[in-house]
Amino acid sequence: MSTGILAQNGNEALRYPLPDDVATIDGIIRATYEAVSGEQGAKRNWERDRSLHHPAAIYAFPDSAEGKQQLVVMPVSAFHQETDTLVSTTGFYESEINREVRIFGNIAHVWSTYQTQFEPSGPVMRRGINSIQLFYEQERWWIISWTFDRETALQKIPPTFLHQ
Repeated sequence: MSTGILAQNGNEALRYPLPDDVATIDGIIRATYEAVSGEQGAKRNWERDRSLHHPAAIYAFPDSAEGKQQLVVMPVSAFHQETDTLVSTTGFYESEINREVRIFGNIAHVWSTYQTQFEPSGPVMRRGINSIQLFYEQERWWIISWTFDRETALQKIPPTFLHQ
């Protein structure tokens, strides 16, 4: 298993994961939202994001391609490529608006309600819920899987996922 990723930040070398990113559930969730967010065309901090995920981690989401519902499952590297395509045409700022956490032993499940904006203070363009599975190993948290679904006119976020 990887023990760290070295990355350049200006003249400073950073070793990922950053201790504050993986010491707590709050830290790892905050770090992943920060890594994916940024201006149009700006390079995302994928080194940091990779350091949060277990090497076998996946992303999964429903897709309605060709009129039928199907589950799309991909490794973290493919999710990064998909995101790079999106952010080449628009800014992308995703933030958490509610969180519910359940922990048992070394596993945790996080329900993270999110909103997406294309400008930092712009209108909310979409909302949804992330279902994030975590594992505590080697004195740190790892993201094992990240599954999300978007809110639609027919599929509204339940009030219990909007208020703490």
